[in-house]
Amino acid sequence: MRCARGTRSRHIRAKGMRIKLKKEEGEDTVKKEEEACLVCGRPLVYFEKAQEMECAICHGKFRSCASCEAGHFVCDRCHGEQGIRDVIAYCMQSSSRNPIAMMQEMMEDPYIHMHGPEHHVMVGAALLCAYRNSGGEIELEEALGKMKERGAKYPGGSCGYWGCCGAAVSAGMFLSIATGTTPLSRESWGLSNQMTAEALSDIGRIGGPRCCKRNSFTAAKAGARFAQEHLGVAMELPAAIRCTHSPQNRQCLKTHCPYFAG
Repeated sequence: MRCARGTRSRHIRAKGMRIKLKKEEGEDTVKKEEEACLVCGRPLVYFEKAQEMECAICHGKFRSCASCEAGHFVCDRCHGEQGIRDVIAYCMQSSSRNPIAMMQEMMEDPYIHMHGPEHHVMVGAALLCAYRNSGGEIELEEALGKMKERGAKYPGGSCGYWGCCGAAVSAGMFLSIATGTTPLSRESWGLSNQMTAEALSDIGRIGGPRCCKRNSFTAAKAGARFAQEHLGVAMELPAAIRCTHSPQNRQCLKTHCPYFAG
């Protein structure tokens, strides 16, 4: 990614409305390009063992298993903070019942990078919004606030290093928030964990390397199906999903991905 300075207005379209997300004068903006370092644009490198690194943006110290080839490191908060704010703003105004269509529009936001922890909020937020718009009884602003708080804590790279993709966990967070689940709940505790397990199983069957777009589509589909089966709320899903982000993903599975547009 390259960074530039200046004033820029960005638009993403919710169903039936156009949402303007304006960047203030002098605020950094980013151009969506091939998956790469947000500082210099070079490819990312992953390590088996975590190392102490300094974030190139906030200068905080973190232990991480990834940097770019030039050694630049950007922490999860700096990587995903603006994208997460844009996700919440979009979902607060959308009337869509289709979480896939919502995510496809949000993915056009330049702060939703090819890969990154912002997806850990986006999946659950889209599901919560579509669930409410489909008749689910939740207070959306409160629910999205919980989703933002919980999803932002789930670290990037967990799909590989922990064996548990954040998109699947985000679907589980959706179910937990929608049902008001706590560690002491009974039936909904089990359902929330089953939700994560189903999404994770679907993601795992496709195989790696990781792709945050592919995993997000897969987790949201699983979430919509699960909500209809267990909560009786039917969201809308497209007949087919066609991903337009392959050119930005160096590790795209191409024809082995169920969403590859060709």
